Amino acid sequence: MTKAILGCFTPRTLRDIYSKCWRLALYVAALSVVLFSNVQTFAQQVSLDWKIEDAGEVRQLVTNMGTLWPAGGKNYPGLINCEFPPGSFEEHIGEAGIWVGGITPDGDTLVSVTTSWNPWASHYNFYPPTSEPWDTIWVVTRGKVANIPYWPNYVASSDMDLVCRYNDYNPVSMKDPWHKPLYVDVIQVVRAWASPEPLNQIVLFDFYVIPAKFNLRSVYMTWWADPNVGYRLSDIQLILRDDYSLYFPSLHMGVGVDAPGGPDGTAYSPIGFMVIPPKGVPPNKLTWTFIWGPQPNPPGIVPALPQDKYRQLMSSGVIMQNQAVPTGSHFVISFGPFDLNTGDTLHFQVAEILGKGLDGVVNNAKFVQNLALHDFKVPAAPPSPSLKATTSNHSVTLSWEPSAENNPETYTDPNRADSSQHPFEGYRVYKSTVSAQGPWILLAEYDEPNDPFGHNIGIKHSYTDDGLLNNFTYYYSVTSFSKPDTVLPWPSLESNLNQNVIAVVPGPAPPPDVGKVKVVPNPYRGDVNYYSFNPRWETPPPSRSFWMEQDRKIQFINLPQRCEIKIYTLAGTLVQTIEHDNAAYGYEDWNLTSMVGQAVSSGIYLFTVKNLNTGSVQVGNFVIIK
Repeated sequence: MTKAILGCFTPRTLRDIYSKCWRLALYVAALSVVLFSNVQTFAQQVSLDWKIEDAGEVRQLVTNMGTLWPAGGKNYPGLINCEFPPGSFEEHIGEAGIWVGGITPDGDTLVSVTTSWNPWASHYNFYPPTSEPWDTIWVVTRGKVANIPYWPNYVASSDMDLVCRYNDYNPVSMKDPWHKPLYVDVIQVVRAWASPEPLNQIVLFDFYVIPAKFNLRSVYMTWWADPNVGYRLSDIQLILRDDYSLYFPSLHMGVGVDAPGGPDGTAYSPIGFMVIPPKGVPPNKLTWTFIWGPQPNPPGIVPALPQDKYRQLMSSGVIMQNQAVPTGSHFVISFGPFDLNTGDTLHFQVAEILGKGLDGVVNNAKFVQNLALHDFKVPAAPPSPSLKATTSNHSVTLSWEPSAENNPETYTDPNRADSSQHPFEGYRVYKSTVSAQGPWILLAEYDEPNDPFGHNIGIKHSYTDDGLLNNFTYYYSVTSFSKPDTVLPWPSLESNLNQNVIAVVPGPAPPPDVGKVKVVPNPYRGDVNYYSFNPRWETPPPSRSFWMEQDRKIQFINLPQRCEIKIYTLAGTLVQTIEHDNAAYGYEDWNLTSMVGQAVSSGIYLFTVKNLNTGSVQVGNFVIIK
């Protein structure tokens, strides 16, 4: 390892840059737009993918470009990149990812970034290497083995491992005329746990950086973060304006903190990013850099050129004072240097840490420091069982029989200290009337009989929930939980509620023919808050916490299996056509919009329902009052 401290931090404003190079800036900005718009065109050459890491309490978006936001135009339907607490719609990340900087055998100083703000070149240098269907993101649950082509017989070590790879010399990266690659491969593993606090408030990122073409010297790694902390409104600008950055040198952790009040409220949790250097490398032997910058010249925009990024943001050794004025949080944490030969692997980790307030984040970071000493080996919950549901009139029956492929009752845990061969203790049954993210109601608990834990009720593999409203959506989950480890000590652990959530709609089977079709509610009243019903009648999509006009709903019930619904005004103008083909459910929803997407007005409407199997037709009417 060669130590190098190059240059010092001398920030330049955007005005200085543009005054000297405004023509080049405009040209490159236009080029960046072209490159960004072409990502979907390039997608045929790579396999762009995203997943949600939600094994614990943190709901984190992950891509196989190495970004923690939907970079590259991937089709991510959600609104929030990092939600905590679950269901709060509290955002924490605008953008984040790693940079790699180093010096080539030719003496070039180069930097490749997973994500950055840069008016002079592409915002992204890393993409998955190929378009092979397996070169996406692998989801592997604890103890399961995945035959990943670049990592054969991979065994997951958390409740949800997300595995992917990317490099800076793939076909898409090489189309960027401003990018000169380091030729490095990166394998990324994202881990999270469904354990009790504080482990479920942590997401761990493992990075394996491998030079593929030539030896690199004085390599520095950087974690670049743009925390946006606050209640996620439609305008992200309302979140990022009142954040500020802190650094904790003993923890090597940068934190983005939301100032109290403002249009985004007062956040429950800041977000911390703690860098864990490679094993065997004393942290005090490394050069550490922490630099923050508010709008409009945060690190990433300034400086723009790779050699300046390397000198000023990656290798300078500058530790800035904490940000005092909340004008936006944006920082880099860098460490190095390392000399890497072709085929060497530099393995380091970044822990994403949340908690109750700043004190909670700091305490959780100290917990992570201790976990890192033990390679993050902790007792685990049993896997969630495979869940099925059958519906009937006002009733749902759940079943979760163990199988050879998934048997929570026989799982083993080598990280327990009590030597319990089979630490499984029982099942818990949950229901939500709101969403797949809860809130949850505990319906039942079944545990092993004749042991010193729990209620000794006995194990069951089915549960019937009666008295439900037909044609409303209910959400169910069945978890597994373990015996406590009395030797460590470690509490009983429960599997993640999100692992087997199913949405179920009770109701009778479709009738054989038309004749009893009805519209509910009738009349539909615009002054009624259907969104507040429990269970909800009108529900926004998971990416939105508030009701909007397009969430209105009336329902046609008692439909035969195959039929066609036509809706008309009193004047006979066709408003909408709805096709129905479902052997299980005898209903269809309509969001009160016409065929051209316009919201319909108050009035009396006619409908016809034609049974496509028999040809029978039923005519009816309903009223809308807005």
